[in-house]
Amino acid sequence: MAVYSSIPIIECGEKLVKIPDTFAFTSPHLYMSLGAPYAELSPFYVRAGVLERLEVASSYLKKEQPNWRIKIFDAYRPVAVQEFMVNYTKHQLAKAQGIDLSNPDQEQELMKQVYKFWAVPSLDPAMPPPHSTGAAIDITLVDQDDCEIDMGGEIDEISDRSIPDYYKNATDSESINFHHHRQLLKNSMIEAGFRQHPHEWWHFSFRDQMWCWLENSDNAPQIARYGRTRLCDV
Repeated sequence: MAVYSSIPIIECGEKLVKIPDTFAFTSPHLYMSLGAPYAELSPFYVRAGVLERLEVASSYLKKEQPNWRIKIFDAYRPVAVQEFMVNYTKHQLAKAQGIDLSNPDQEQELMKQVYKFWAVPSLDPAMPPPHSTGAAIDITLVDQDDCEIDMGGEIDEISDRSIPDYYKNATDSESINFHHHRQLLKNSMIEAGFRQHPHEWWHFSFRDQMWCWLENSDNAPQIARYGRTRLCDV
């Protein structure tokens, strides 16, 4: 169980809305290309309140870098897709590390790595995966030519390089730039009220359980307003 899963949810009933094309998008969408079971659903939806905050973040970014944009890698994610990607990641890591998945002990150790970056695909309404709430987004930055800004690590990379402040104490110019880019992304989102996943430079959320858990470390206890939702609830 994730550390934030005990935080209560009082669902606000807010609808999912499509993210407008003022933002850039990953195309083709990676998980769709892998065969994740989206059916007719779209990964580029968020709750209406989350979109409002995202637009605030975009405005802040433009003050710092007028020609840059936020690029949406992934947003709304059905639990079935979460389960698909957890299994895909498990098998990819097992292959890369030479792990025997028929060995329960080895599989258990492997899943510790997987669940450090991927939420458990739970159908329990009290413990929804963050992306299934429509309140979590995975993003990066692009320049005026829609070329991705180098963040010093790939989205979904399972390594220490994914930690947001991995390059904080860097001394070489390239790594210093990586840290600067990550800080620009983070500051734009934090300014808009988002919180950043402690293990993932690309993952931000607003008013879901993880947001509340991160917010509680600084302020009074919170109650999550976004629980698991469905795209047909638009």
